[in-house]
Amino acid sequence: MTQPLILLGVLILVALAGMALLNFRTARLAEFANPPAGKFIDVNGCRLHYAEKGEGDVLVLLHGSGSMLQDFTASNLFELAAQEFRVIAFDRPGYGHSTRPRATIWTADAQAELIHCALAGLNVRRAIVFAHSWGPLVAISLALKHPEAVRGLVLASGFYYAKYDLEIVLHWPAAMPLAGPVLQWTIAPLLGRLAWRSEVAKNFDPRPVPDTFAEFPQEMALRPSHIATTVMETKLLLPSASALTCEYGKLNMPVTIMTGESDRICDARVHSLQLHHDVPHSKLICLPGEGHMIHYTATSAVMEAIRLVARESR
Repeated sequence: MTQPLILLGVLILVALAGMALLNFRTARLAEFANPPAGKFIDVNGCRLHYAEKGEGDVLVLLHGSGSMLQDFTASNLFELAAQEFRVIAFDRPGYGHSTRPRATIWTADAQAELIHCALAGLNVRRAIVFAHSWGPLVAISLALKHPEAVRGLVLASGFYYAKYDLEIVLHWPAAMPLAGPVLQWTIAPLLGRLAWRSEVAKNFDPRPVPDTFAEFPQEMALRPSHIATTVMETKLLLPSASALTCEYGKLNMPVTIMTGESDRICDARVHSLQLHHDVPHSKLICLPGEGHMIHYTATSAVMEAIRLVARESR
């Protein structure tokens, strides 16, 4: 009985090692096929990748969890905004081509400090910040810690309150100290490929997935390192939101909150409408017939919100 169990254990280890090797090779091929589109700045031990274009007032773009700065180029928001603003889009730590030093716990607060130092290094004193999904927690932390550096906020499809849901709980095993890295380097990328179409459709629902989303580099998002960052951010989502809940009323710059009425990722009633209540001077734009990815499907409305905040902050 012992011998078959040993043989089974060896076969499992060989299979896991084979999957890890395959995923390592696939990740390197993805990075070769999608080289850095922008520049790098070294900040506090982190090599931060960013793209910059345009002139005028500075607009910073912060993407959501599991994403990267190509989210803004694929949606055409980056190009449209660059016609009117000096646009800087970051790969947040661990995403795209940015590193994620393990010595730091990358809460929203820690990322806000990193972005602030990066902007200082780029000679940016004040900026308008557009942030999507997980990004608004970083943008709000930045505005609360360094209000002199943030002219105004456009917060889109954000998660603002510590509300449990099944999706968050399902990510926890992949964030565990021992099992997590094994899952990230073996099974998780394969499961991610199987679930990719349905997850993307859920993000855009009730709108169809636009053709331009094909420009988003799927294999870059399915690298083990990228998955590790995503699951860790999911684990940090509730504490990051909880730490900010009592601080929202202290925001004193122009704030526009945008949400899709049918958002299946961040329920508008639970998050955006409540934030609008807690930031009394904020403006709320609730878009009927829109889901989570409004920077793709309602880009003109997003641009108008950015212009509005720019005018108000002057």
